[in-house]
Amino acid sequence: MRTVLVTGPIGSGKSAACRYLASLDFPVYECDARTKMLYSLVPGLKCSIEERLDLPWARIGEVFADPGKLQALEEMVYPYVVEDLKGWKAAQTAPLLFVESAIALDKPQFDGLYDTVVLVTAPYALRVQRNPRAAERDALQAFDPARIDFTVGNDGTLEELQLKIRQLICKLI
Repeated sequence: MRTVLVTGPIGSGKSAACRYLASLDFPVYECDARTKMLYSLVPGLKCSIEERLDLPWARIGEVFADPGKLQALEEMVYPYVVEDLKGWKAAQTAPLLFVESAIALDKPQFDGLYDTVVLVTAPYALRVQRNPRAAERDALQAFDPARIDFTVGNDGTLEELQLKIRQLICKLI
């Protein structure tokens, strides 16, 4: 079983790529969605986060502007995400799995949970047009070229992205 990390900056199109992969019946683990699910499923997690960060849950997005609070949040949440991802992988039978995450490549906790890295890219102006948060979050993401196995440029239409994903699948299988 080969696990492929699909990563890239906000607005690059990694979610669109992963939605397409899922439509082709490839298992896709969406880190953001699963993390949000864990906030509700893990007893007391939200309360513990609020207490440790001294921040009401309704304002949790403010952690992205405070490196210390962001690190504290990650320390609390990532162990649950890693265990959830391991459990998800163990339940899969497909020979090719995909994990969508903007940050996993930079976080040592996720090392060893994927075999191959695909970076989805798009020009900055297009990424900001797709998602205005790209401007504020870019500084939080870095992509070490030495760790990237494949790059998928996404500066065209959805159909062009889908063609590139089909071509990528041929290389991965």
